[in-house]
Amino acid sequence: MQVKLPRQFDSGGHGVAAGAFILCAIVLAFPWLSGSVTIPWDAKAHFQPQFAFLAHALHRGDQPFWTPNVFTGSPQIADPQSLIFAPFFLLAALVFPEPSFVLEDAIVFAMLAMGGLALIAFFRDRSWDGAGALVAALAFAFGGSAAWRIQHTGQVMSLAWFPVTLLLLSRALDRRSIAYGAGAGLIAAFMVLGRDQVALLCVMILSAYAIFRILADERDILSAAGPLGAGALVGVLVIALPLAWTLALAADSNRPAIDLDGAFKGSLPPGSFLTLICANLFGTDGPLKDFWGPPSGAFGTSDIYLARNMTAIYMGALPILSLFAASRARLADSREIRFFAGAAVLLALYALGRYTPAFALMFHIPAVDLYRRPADATFPLCAVLAILGGYGFHRVASGETAPRLVPLAAVAAALLALCAAVALAKDHLAQALLPLAQSAGFFALAFGVIAFAARFGARRKSALLALAAVAMTADLAIGNEPNESTALPPAQFDVLRADTQNDTIALLKRKLAETASSDRRDRIELAGIDFHWPNASLVHDLDHDLGYNPIRLKLFEDSTGAGDHVALPDQRQFSKLYPSYRSPLSDLMGLRFIATGVPIEQIDKTLRPGDMPLIARTKDAYVYENARALPRVLTPSCALRVDFTRMTAEGGWPDVDFNETVLVEDPPICHSHVGQNRAAHALILSYRNSEILIEATAPDHPAYVVLNDIWHPWWFAEVDGEPAEILRANVMFRAVAVPEGKHVVRFSFQPLRGVLKQMSRR
Repeated sequence: MQVKLPRQFDSGGHGVAAGAFILCAIVLAFPWLSGSVTIPWDAKAHFQPQFAFLAHALHRGDQPFWTPNVFTGSPQIADPQSLIFAPFFLLAALVFPEPSFVLEDAIVFAMLAMGGLALIAFFRDRSWDGAGALVAALAFAFGGSAAWRIQHTGQVMSLAWFPVTLLLLSRALDRRSIAYGAGAGLIAAFMVLGRDQVALLCVMILSAYAIFRILADERDILSAAGPLGAGALVGVLVIALPLAWTLALAADSNRPAIDLDGAFKGSLPPGSFLTLICANLFGTDGPLKDFWGPPSGAFGTSDIYLARNMTAIYMGALPILSLFAASRARLADSREIRFFAGAAVLLALYALGRYTPAFALMFHIPAVDLYRRPADATFPLCAVLAILGGYGFHRVASGETAPRLVPLAAVAAALLALCAAVALAKDHLAQALLPLAQSAGFFALAFGVIAFAARFGARRKSALLALAAVAMTADLAIGNEPNESTALPPAQFDVLRADTQNDTIALLKRKLAETASSDRRDRIELAGIDFHWPNASLVHDLDHDLGYNPIRLKLFEDSTGAGDHVALPDQRQFSKLYPSYRSPLSDLMGLRFIATGVPIEQIDKTLRPGDMPLIARTKDAYVYENARALPRVLTPSCALRVDFTRMTAEGGWPDVDFNETVLVEDPPICHSHVGQNRAAHALILSYRNSEILIEATAPDHPAYVVLNDIWHPWWFAEVDGEPAEILRANVMFRAVAVPEGKHVVRFSFQPLRGVLKQMSRR
């Protein structure tokens, strides 16, 4: 394949296209950037608290690698969604001590804009018209899954890196440049650090593109070794440690193996592709009760588990109609476009999952079986369709093809008629009439832009760019308008602001201050209040026994029965070892205050009157107190040997006083202080994310310092500066033996040392 040398920057209108794109991006993102609305759901319930925790830790001089604020402790450095390895968010966290909702949203839109500008540069390098580049950029950044699933921040970030990597990789191969190859490797590494299915699929596309270019370019194959080798080396160096941490976490996590049948439940129903024609055909942006599209009952599906916005992929009428407009000149004359067309077909087959035989074969590709939702392929699919649609408009705008307008009008009419026929067949035509009329208007506008481009595009470049910009912006602003899947009032998430005046949070903080002491750091629980509440503890530095995260330590889940969310009352699950709030495990965790959205007896039906006294009724919650909650640090003198695996499986606890006895799996050692007047005691000197200092005094006998935080192999201990073994204690906590006398026990989180130690044992 012979690659054209780039023309002067503005000869194809690319400079103007880039400027127009930025203006259009500001207009399209303005509802969020103005603070009128904010990106909801996971963006706020999960990522905003992670962002706040990261910023708070950095600005108080603490490490953000471990958090005590959810699940009795969690290794942030290994969590793909912690934002530690997200460059834009990390930089913002370093600059802003208190990240706002607008800042989080602005970063997401900035990353999508970055991807759009990269596509414009990619088109320029190929001497494809600037008007086509503008269409591709807007369709990529504000269309498809990037628009409808913008709340899935991690996947959106992975997608945003894709065009940048593609640009650098193409330049590395165009110019046989080691520097561009290294840059492509670096940006690809940022994408891989998302460690999600979108990143996996984008890496597959880019790898296939590199192979395609090596075989198609009319140059010595060996000349590509330097650029590609540099990219691989840089990429591996960047991702090696984070990936090792994540793989180690995966091995110790709750994440179940996903079989083919499980993956099939995340398939994209074929009818979803009608949203390429009519954005709101199925009532996706309206009340949930009015939604009738797949995977609803109207389409006969009952075992596809996708939110309705996951099936919406509208990208605007202009890129779709441009594909048909350019088809007369054989759109696939360009070898690169053939590659992208093939990639689109494969991604569509992947997304369809169980609806074709293809995914069953693809499921055997390494790493595909790590993910449960083939429909996530719509992210890269829409990116590729944006390139194809932009290329189609380039062919028309550059005069390389003259579209036949009458057949093109017939195609637009046929597409809309297909949508109408489906709505009629499903008995929802009346509901679909307004969305269809709206789509008809935008197809008419797109038809007018194409007709103008065909006649005047080459001579009136600026007018064509302006017309395309206005048409795409109006189309996407209305077709993909802010809705309850993508934009909600910021006030709805006020509890996630550090300066919130929420009465439940204020009450919990006040009560925790009242019960604070040198050996206590009481935990709270936020259960069944609302979707965005479980991770509020990350914002307010409250130690929550639960939280919201699909990844949890297996030890914690096995011991407590905790699921990935506790937004609804029935999501609060118990285990055999932890059958009720009135349980030794609840006391050991130091669970002092419990805030629930319903009376606690509706969550824990085993409670008797008086077991958990109600201390307050706030606007959002019922707040209860567990006065039996134990201190964070204990100093028992005896160790009782038990089988933790059996305890976890069967439930039941030995009848012991945990102030006097610790349960371990090692041989028991008992240092009785019966008849002695001075018992061992401890106080917390310092409690930070990754380092805890405890002063322990055992006046007359050796003892154990038990820290009621989750046991994890990346924590290490010292007693008076000398290494000490951390025992797994009381099923899921930590203990260190100390000799008689006064000592300082230091617990430190050392993820590098920990993962290397784990790897050496395998």
